[in-house]
Amino acid sequence: MIKFRFQDLKIWQLAIQIADELFDIADNLEKRRLYRFAEQLRGAAMSAPNNIAEGSGSSFKKEFVQFLNMARRSTYESANISILLEKRGLVPTEYLAQLLDKLDHLCRQITNFQTSLKK
Repeated sequence: MIKFRFQDLKIWQLAIQIADELFDIADNLEKRRLYRFAEQLRGAAMSAPNNIAEGSGSSFKKEFVQFLNMARRSTYESANISILLEKRGLVPTEYLAQLLDKLDHLCRQITNFQTSLKK
């Protein structure tokens, strides 16, 4: 089976894992007929791993760093949506804390990877 280089990146693996968790939340939102919340969360969730994957296809480090910046910003969007969902009683507080910890870890990993590419 063909393997793309982004699949070996730890930041992509973490981003895709978090996206999968966020999709589970979105699925539950749809069951409650909260389609707009679900759509917004899915978009943010997909954006981080998508930007990492897309950037990894670049021939230029500077361009890859820009895509990583977009991925990092998407983790902030996912965090913001998750916080709002918790405030609305749609995500348990305990789960939010775990999710925010994972998103923060991903942000830090993306930043570290960006720094390594700039050297």
